[in-house]
Amino acid sequence: MIYTGYELLWLFFAYAFLGWVLETITAAAKQRRFVNRGLINGPVCVIYGIGACLITVSLQELSGFWLLLGSGILATVIEWIAGHLIERFYHEKWWDYSKMPWNLDGYVCLPVSALWGVLGFIVVKWGNAPLLRLFHLCPALPGKLILWIFTGLLVLDVVASLIIMSGRSRRIERWQAADAWINGISSRLGKWIYGHVDARVRRAYPKAQKKDREEQAVGVFAAGCGFYKIVALFFIGAFLGDVVETIFCRITAGVWMSRSSVVWGPFSIVWGLGIAGATALLYKYKDRSEHFLFLMGTFLGGAYEYVCSVFTELVFGTVFWDYSELPLNLGGRINLLYCFFWGIAAVVWFKFFYPKVSGLIERIPMRLGKAATWILLIFMICNVLVSCMALTRYDERSSGIPATTTWQQTIDERFPDERMERIYPDALKVE
Repeated sequence: MIYTGYELLWLFFAYAFLGWVLETITAAAKQRRFVNRGLINGPVCVIYGIGACLITVSLQELSGFWLLLGSGILATVIEWIAGHLIERFYHEKWWDYSKMPWNLDGYVCLPVSALWGVLGFIVVKWGNAPLLRLFHLCPALPGKLILWIFTGLLVLDVVASLIIMSGRSRRIERWQAADAWINGISSRLGKWIYGHVDARVRRAYPKAQKKDREEQAVGVFAAGCGFYKIVALFFIGAFLGDVVETIFCRITAGVWMSRSSVVWGPFSIVWGLGIAGATALLYKYKDRSEHFLFLMGTFLGGAYEYVCSVFTELVFGTVFWDYSELPLNLGGRINLLYCFFWGIAAVVWFKFFYPKVSGLIERIPMRLGKAATWILLIFMICNVLVSCMALTRYDERSSGIPATTTWQQTIDERFPDERMERIYPDALKVE
């Protein structure tokens, strides 16, 4: 089933509210009083809405045990990433499953993952249909207007909460030190807002734990695992991934073919995002055992590749890889052997290549490194946008849609079917 943007937005708000209700009831039962769960002030838990929509879009073709397993894995990955993002930005740990069996640093555990699997199964099999029927009962224009209003309020709430929570320790010191009249008024107002949000979060997550900040070398470009290091790893991974896949195709298929994800340059976006994302998520585990890194790479890589396959098919109407002929595959999107490759890649990356690559990146002069990072980032953004336009027109031309606008005519001239087939030789059109 193909969902419209408004339908997905409606499902997001519906499940975000239901998730807030579930979290609030659970927390109230434990603390014996009402608490507003979640980061923001409104009655929504954003992570539930995001998880339900991703499961709806990505796993709707699955059924039975595979739907249950896929929902559990995808929801667990989302919860695990959310926990690490909160710790990274706020240096706090808001939930802790350390006392539960089969847990990973207290962020995820097997019993809760099983619960997510059941909830995801319910969402796809029985939840979406009645919620969408309810949405379509509302007249089109008022329904869309309400969704836009809800979205605007949610964005304001999220931005305000993130700004307030991101610098609490710095702001509270400034508020306490302010003594000028005008500063006193703004400080008292800011302190009241901070106190309201902070107190609500403390009530919602009474077991929140402070986490130490990572020490970073002063004057060293891309020290630690920050923004500049991640961007640099993205470009290195995108280039090396394209080279590796090209050589692999030459060895296995006997032909040279393009493995690039974009129209300009040998860059594989899947590999770039995979290496950058895996480094950011697994950086704190880089010194763990090879078995641990292998398992984490296998699960994260499989989930990542599956979601990428669904995304490209839904957005561009094109499948860029198909493992249907390989054994132990899931819908042709992933297979067990290649999931093991992700696990092996995680071990090899962190145990052998990352220390050397990280050291080379940190040797780049500060000014040169920052300037080069932003230049490459702007180039890649433009590259991705042009590639999306070229793929869109490639799909439209196959459907017989003529070029009626200037951008369509320009794309048709610069990126005809012959060139697109050279860049994406394995792309398969799907209905």
